[in-house]
Amino acid sequence: MAEPTDPQATGSIVRINLTDPGEGLTEAEIVDIKVAVGDTVAINDAVIEVETAKSAVELPSHVAGTVTKVLVSVGQEVPVGAPLFEIDTSGGPAPQQSPAAGEAVESTPQETAQAASEGDESKGASQTKDSQQEDTAPTGESEQPKDEDQPKNLVGYGAPSAPQRRRRRRTTQEEDTQVPIDRILAKPPVRKLARDLGIALADVLATGPDGTVTREDVLAAQQRAMSGDTVGVQDGQYFPEESPQAPAGLDAAMKSSLHQPFAGVTSDERTTRVPIRSVRKRTAEAMVASAFTAPHVTVFNEIDMTEAMRIVQQLRASREWQGVKVSPLVVVAKALLTAIRRNPEVNASWDEDAGEIVYKHFVNLGIAAATPRGLIVPNIKDAHLMTLRELAEQIDELAKTARAGRTPLSATREGTITITNFGVFNIDSGTPILNPGESVILGVGAIKEKPWVVDGQVVPRQVAQLALSFDHRLIDGALGAELLRDISAVLEDPSLGLVWG
Repeated sequence: MAEPTDPQATGSIVRINLTDPGEGLTEAEIVDIKVAVGDTVAINDAVIEVETAKSAVELPSHVAGTVTKVLVSVGQEVPVGAPLFEIDTSGGPAPQQSPAAGEAVESTPQETAQAASEGDESKGASQTKDSQQEDTAPTGESEQPKDEDQPKNLVGYGAPSAPQRRRRRRTTQEEDTQVPIDRILAKPPVRKLARDLGIALADVLATGPDGTVTREDVLAAQQRAMSGDTVGVQDGQYFPEESPQAPAGLDAAMKSSLHQPFAGVTSDERTTRVPIRSVRKRTAEAMVASAFTAPHVTVFNEIDMTEAMRIVQQLRASREWQGVKVSPLVVVAKALLTAIRRNPEVNASWDEDAGEIVYKHFVNLGIAAATPRGLIVPNIKDAHLMTLRELAEQIDELAKTARAGRTPLSATREGTITITNFGVFNIDSGTPILNPGESVILGVGAIKEKPWVVDGQVVPRQVAQLALSFDHRLIDGALGAELLRDISAVLEDPSLGLVWG
């Protein structure tokens, strides 16, 4: 595996590797490839999208030039240091894709003019970015470093835009036969089927109109894989694993990127095998580590949420809160922060290696979010300093970002205490497992109308159950019960937040 800080380069050809953006990334799944062979890229152009342990992120190129090789395909899981692209940084004209044997590729004058125009636009965009970097660079770094001094690996979360692709004309032979495609076209149901079966669309031979991958194509790819006919991709060409035409001289990381283990419906159609990867893999690792490291204790309390819900309704109807999404979770978060202020000892972590208990004077409040990729727990930094409105805005933004799969890795780091909301699934309660490195997690059940005794009378009230799990190495039962009691008190009588806050 190539070192992520020492990319291989021959002359003007630079190999771009997958690197850790500085937050412990060890591997990532390729979600989307935004460039193809022949594309011109500028510095900071987004070239690839990967799914990490917690989210999907776009990674930019840190060199400018022309893509000469694409060494990975969509759906592959590659380790840090694995090669992704080769880019010609000489600044010459974009090389054309090599035609297959016996294939003639022609370019019309209109296509030639369009390619030249795209090259000019890319050059102009690159010059514009260079000038912006000079205007905003810190003192001592205003000059653009030379190409040989540029970092050659992908790092960070990428730019919002991707370069335009140039597409070569298809010949009659290509249109009449099954051929792999550089840009994958598939309808959402087909993409879902491929994902469920563990089939990478980049490994599917497309037979639909204009090179579209169909449902039948995905099922055919599955059958080929089940029969042992593993297919790999290199430079836009596909090879069975033992094919004599497969490229020779590839390093281990590149060979790993060509061939992926099969998963799908078994021949008897009684089971489906799906690779354990990305968010699901990391969630499993974290939960096992937490469950078998921290001795969990969970305490429960059923509370009257009527007054808290009245405040939620008032805020929703207020003109000053127009455009702000107000949910019961916002009020619960504020009550938890108030209770932590009264019981600061719970905001701690157990450092086994150092033999120390680390008490934290800040609260990074985690909000467990169910996403299409699985459960993630991004956190709101310094939530203890925020007003109720700021909390509402941050929780709403956190939820939107998580659902879109755009949560940055930094948002999942350094959490201190977490809230998980069973209520969104209409579940009354549960026993939440601690987020690794944290000492407390609060579970909130569904808020339902139930009979409740008030001043000796049975009346209908809005009732919910709270479940508080804590690390018994750090928190004794009395302290855990005290914390849950204070949370409950603020939710039942929100005016206490003014007195205790």
